[in-house]
Amino acid sequence: MKIREIPEDLAEEVLAESLGWVEAKNPGMTAASQVNRGQKIGLIGMAVAVVLCLILAPLGTLIVLTTAATLVYLITLCHRIYLVRIGLGDDSSIQVADEDARAVPDEELPMYTLLVPAYGEPQVLPDLLAALNRIEYPRDRIDVKLLLEVGDAETIAAARAIETDLPVEVLLLPAGEPQTKPRALNFGLYFARGSLVTIYDAEDHPDPLQLRRAVVAFSRGADDVGCLQGKLSFYGGTTNLLTRWFTAEYLTWFNLYLPGLASTKSPIPLGGTSNHFRREALEEVGCWDAFNVTEDCDLGIRLQRKGWRVGVLDSSTMEEPNVDVVNWVKQRSRWYKGYLQTWLVGMRDPRGMVRDLGWAGFGHFCLFVGSTPVLAVLNLWFWAMTLLWFVTKASFIQALFPGALYYLAIFSWFFGNVVIIYLSILTLRAVRRPELLVSALLSPLYWVLMAVAALRAMIQLFTDPSHWEKTQHGLTLDQGEGRGDAAWAKPPVHEAPATPEAEEKSLNQS
Repeated sequence: MKIREIPEDLAEEVLAESLGWVEAKNPGMTAASQVNRGQKIGLIGMAVAVVLCLILAPLGTLIVLTTAATLVYLITLCHRIYLVRIGLGDDSSIQVADEDARAVPDEELPMYTLLVPAYGEPQVLPDLLAALNRIEYPRDRIDVKLLLEVGDAETIAAARAIETDLPVEVLLLPAGEPQTKPRALNFGLYFARGSLVTIYDAEDHPDPLQLRRAVVAFSRGADDVGCLQGKLSFYGGTTNLLTRWFTAEYLTWFNLYLPGLASTKSPIPLGGTSNHFRREALEEVGCWDAFNVTEDCDLGIRLQRKGWRVGVLDSSTMEEPNVDVVNWVKQRSRWYKGYLQTWLVGMRDPRGMVRDLGWAGFGHFCLFVGSTPVLAVLNLWFWAMTLLWFVTKASFIQALFPGALYYLAIFSWFFGNVVIIYLSILTLRAVRRPELLVSALLSPLYWVLMAVAALRAMIQLFTDPSHWEKTQHGLTLDQGEGRGDAAWAKPPVHEAPATPEAEEKSLNQS
């Protein structure tokens, strides 16, 4: 592959300008600063009030905090149950049959840009290009931008050594801060030629018909559908216990939670890959926030606020799961940190959020985006208190849970954990993955890792907010796990073809 020569002054100008795109379209809604002046005053005021209350009435204050934590825990769990019930009962994901996807004449297909950011990925580039080469889309209407950092010599060398028939342009980003994925995506979009745009990560293996399915889905839906989120799953999902947990979690997230949110017309936090956009929608909302480490989640919220709807496309992209615990914790810490960033940015103007999303949408935003990392920490806290009580019978624990609060907390802990495990089992049965059922019963161990990642994220939010911790890919290559064509050996979860009327109904519900 050849490197596109871009004048250095132009490249630096594009990057500098792109850092302000979100602020220009959404004043005050960038994560360049974590909290605004009003939030700082509010947080400091709350902290001072809590400290004073702890000094004046320590036990009463701790009981109030315990009650608040219990209620947040219970309400958040009930919200997850609600989404799963909707996802199981009313699948709003948009289905496009193979024959319908292939029926569109090549000359009627729009130019499609594929943005592929990669950093430190020399070992997976050959598989990536092989996967993209399997995409069924005319080569004169596909525009692949491989986005590399100028200092990433190994990946640049690997890209130069690969020969492909795909129309790939390698774009080199000048050194600069923040060195994040959204910064690279904005740079690539500036040079993109497509009216439709999607993102693939370096380890992705998308459904070969995914672009065509997206084109058909967009054509059948309303003009205000600005984005389609493809489903994500894993190859090598049974490598070890960690990958089994991760796979089960992803299946629940993309097959139940997101369709559930779509059915309720709520904002959808996008996944980091396989989101398909109308370019005009991207540009209207300011594209990606280079300072937010979950730019996907943030973008999904901004699209909804600007009146663009997001649908869930029933087309899967296979990814590589994290097989290493340390690597997983780093990745999950970044995700949780980005969710907290997105929530804090949104809460700078809660009235505006309610105006744009409605009360229900605002509630879903708080309970799904803001509460996700909080739930992970609270779950560990409840487990720790419960186990400590049974082992030591410590009097201070009994004092923290007086009267009715004790029964509410026990109910929340027991009911919540049992139901979440049960819902995971339901999901695995629904998507026909029985080999993961045993791992679902061991989920509490996975939740400990989540809590560690969430605590780490909360610390980093204030110490290193825009730092992008690189997830190491290619680890399954060393373990002999199958990739490429093997990922598409199984039939899709949804096999029944949908009528155009059903597709339009699904899009109109999203």
